[in-house]
Amino acid sequence: MYVSSALRRMLSGLLLCSLRVAATQELRYPPNRIAVIGAGIGGTSAAYFLRQKFGKDIHIDVFEKDNVGGRLATIEMEGNHYEAGGSVIHPLNLHMKTFVKDLGLNARTPSGDLLGIYNGDEFVFQESEWFLINIIKMIWNYGLNFLRMYMWVEDILDKFMRIYRYQTFDYSFSTTESLLHAMGGDDFISKLNMTIDEAMQKSGFTQRFIDDIVVPAMRVNYGQGVKINGFVGAVSLAGTDSGLWAVAGGNKLVCSGLLYASKAQLIQGTVTSVQEKFRSTKPGNTVKLYEIGYVTDRGPGLDLYDIVIIATPLNKNLGNIEFVGFEPPIETSSGPYQQTVATFVHGRINASFFGCSKPCQFPLSEILTTDSPKLFIRSISAVSPVNPVPESDTSKASGLRVWKIFSPDVLTDQQLRQLFESYHAVKVRNWLAYPRYSPPEKIPPIKLHRAIYYLNSIEWAASAMEMSAIAAKNVALLSYHQWYGKDEHIDQEDLADRLKSEL
Repeated sequence: MYVSSALRRMLSGLLLCSLRVAATQELRYPPNRIAVIGAGIGGTSAAYFLRQKFGKDIHIDVFEKDNVGGRLATIEMEGNHYEAGGSVIHPLNLHMKTFVKDLGLNARTPSGDLLGIYNGDEFVFQESEWFLINIIKMIWNYGLNFLRMYMWVEDILDKFMRIYRYQTFDYSFSTTESLLHAMGGDDFISKLNMTIDEAMQKSGFTQRFIDDIVVPAMRVNYGQGVKINGFVGAVSLAGTDSGLWAVAGGNKLVCSGLLYASKAQLIQGTVTSVQEKFRSTKPGNTVKLYEIGYVTDRGPGLDLYDIVIIATPLNKNLGNIEFVGFEPPIETSSGPYQQTVATFVHGRINASFFGCSKPCQFPLSEILTTDSPKLFIRSISAVSPVNPVPESDTSKASGLRVWKIFSPDVLTDQQLRQLFESYHAVKVRNWLAYPRYSPPEKIPPIKLHRAIYYLNSIEWAASAMEMSAIAAKNVALLSYHQWYGKDEHIDQEDLADRLKSEL
């Protein structure tokens, strides 16, 4: 049968096109199952974003060996619950604000307590109820350093806020360094490789200001001094801003809410191993999957997944997962995590411990400390329940309050007797709460294998609720784009300028 050359070209083109479509469909089939290991704020927000990106048909399992919420947790004392882990959220934390709104939760504002900073001998700074007096004290002791710090942090926050626009337009990053560079350029990367002390001295802050004001902020937020990296130090200073808030009922409600909204299945168990497996399909193709081994109360289990998101620290003291048979081997040992002990005491504080002679009017409700060998605590503050209840007049008059103490070690009975005139209830929570920072930082990779992603890589830049949420959305976008070959949405340069021109 005669076929014209033009018709042959058209048929050949159609055949080639159909073959390309078939190849694309074979290689870019929708994943069936995704595993998320860890149900803290990182893992639950990852499940939430994965559902948004991959659609309603994907099956998502979330593994958690302890309680949903992870390092967002409350502690019960005498019928009330108090934040024992991550406790406050910055007003510019847009993911957390969106979660609270979308989940129908409510925000609460922590009480405005008067602050003092104690160096082991005296208070180097003590707030007054009068704003003007505080301004005079700041200028008298530290010149314009407070104002300069506010402007310094605001400049960093302005750059930080770029990540929300990038993620709104579905851009993702394959390394934590590339994510930080897209936000703040060389400035953010350089801050990873110097201490906050060096960063602030370079910016002209006085040593006295750093010792008296910056050190206490680092100690209360990260249990470390000014030898931590400059980026996490800036995040810590942002936590001294006004307008901080928390979730009514406890910040952990965000995690349980996200888990429910993601329609993921919670598997209460410990993940022990991850191994790559190959399965043959009916047309004779080979599919690559990951087999997760885990243990629950009912015994051991094995399940297969297309994509694995690790949302728990790869640290032997926090989560000892064995990666079996990978070449090259997957590195599973990140650096050490910093121990912080949170002790809750219902009692009457001993003001004389802080140099206040009896009889003593002690108006302070939060005391931070400088780096002094005399001190066995990092901070002590009066705390309110996560579901606020009015403080009774009797309680106010007696001075009985619930206090939260951060210390490097569990407090002894003798130390408690030094801190309190009297007390009748004590609860202790021991955390490996955040990395032990030591610049220059070695940031773990985000992508550990073909479709295994490590969300907690971002903690080694800075550990915070919003950092985990940002990492979760980045991993959801990255896994989606890499699965479907959308390279134009990964590690793109000059995004700030490009999005300005597009808008």
